[in-house]
Amino acid sequence: MSFTLAIVGRPNVGKSTLFNRLVGKKLALVDDRPGVTRDRREGDGRLGDLTFRIVDTAGLEEADAASLEGRMRAQTEAAIGDADALLFLIDARVGLTPTDRAFAAFVRRSGKPTILVANKSEGRGGEAGTMEAFALGLGTPVPFSAEHGEGLSNLYDAICDALPEQTSPEALEEEEAQDGEEGDDAPKRPIKVAVLGRPNAGKSTLINRLLGEDRLLTGPEAGITRDSIAVEVDFRGTKLEVFDTAGLRKRARIEDKLEKLSAADALRAMKFAEVVVVLIDATHPFEEQDLRIADLVAREGRAVVIGYNKSDLIARGGLATRLREEADHLLPQIKGVPIVPLSGLTGHGLDKLVEAIAKAHKVWNKRVATNPLNRLLQQAVDNHPPPAVSGRRVKLRYITQPKARPPSFVLFCSRADALPESYVRYLTNALREAFDLPGVPIRLTLRQKDNPYAE
Repeated sequence: MSFTLAIVGRPNVGKSTLFNRLVGKKLALVDDRPGVTRDRREGDGRLGDLTFRIVDTAGLEEADAASLEGRMRAQTEAAIGDADALLFLIDARVGLTPTDRAFAAFVRRSGKPTILVANKSEGRGGEAGTMEAFALGLGTPVPFSAEHGEGLSNLYDAICDALPEQTSPEALEEEEAQDGEEGDDAPKRPIKVAVLGRPNAGKSTLINRLLGEDRLLTGPEAGITRDSIAVEVDFRGTKLEVFDTAGLRKRARIEDKLEKLSAADALRAMKFAEVVVVLIDATHPFEEQDLRIADLVAREGRAVVIGYNKSDLIARGGLATRLREEADHLLPQIKGVPIVPLSGLTGHGLDKLVEAIAKAHKVWNKRVATNPLNRLLQQAVDNHPPPAVSGRRVKLRYITQPKARPPSFVLFCSRADALPESYVRYLTNALREAFDLPGVPIRLTLRQKDNPYAE
């Protein structure tokens, strides 16, 4: 029987470091300043033979419900409500603070089994704080160091004591048996989708609307999202794993270290995605940064869908035609890219967005047989022969598709270095139109066969 643990505590006690330690990866952003984590982040944790769902939360702070800190606290309270047990962290080097005492009372009122973890207790500096933690009335504190991994065995024992039913040998054997059955008849894997865009384009609001709940922190402030948060979405039978990312500004404008980490995390999410939704603010469409993001995604080889968000704020007359012309003119490298006018606030256009994502994923995985490819090549050469370079014509012999994701083709020819870039673009466009490959980058590699009679 699997279970869920939520990590809670005041800001800057090491919750994200503990989360990274238990999932075995550096997923959550970590920095010395307090309040780095805002959304709740989930991951698959492992400790010995225990496997569980682990949730990293924002630091508990007293704040007005309408403020950003108040909305962060609401996210933490939701995580506490969903958890089977809580890991309540304190900083053993600092000792107890009034905030620790206030939220210990809050945790007790939740009624959830609570494990008191005295973090940063390595060396003698944390001994006093660990002893002081008994005053919280949450049981025996577990001396721990999330940074160095000290105290993992003590934490294991504490989890087993707090959740005896879920961690019993019988429960673990039953879970292993269920995993084996799922492996035989595994469900269809969800499409990995990353949502990228400038700050305040409405990325988190859109994903919340897809989910049908306020899972991600939103608000009028720009730059709320910091970590790239993955959520599972089942939208009318289409399964997606959607990554919410931080807004991407021009690199020259990024000076803050934390914003650099957030931008790097967003780009990492893009590299793991299969389809990327580039979200554009309809009130400021197709700005230079939007085009840079779309070009970056295309160069990374991901399928692209353009979400024209906040379209309810602009006039609709002739919108589709105007957007199509602008996109094909400004983004010729992904000609035919799907453009979906939508509103994350009202939910307008979400069905068309998911439909476009599924179609783009299918095109991204498309394979073309060799015979039709070579018939197209012959037809393209007959219509427009490659130009002669230095008095000698380049011979195009053979084309094949070695792989998809994105569609990648290899063209065997003589004098590959002499074929002009303009002619390569002509062949790429011919492939896109003939085999219906809109909105995905096409890789066309030229390969020259060795001349056995040379030298």
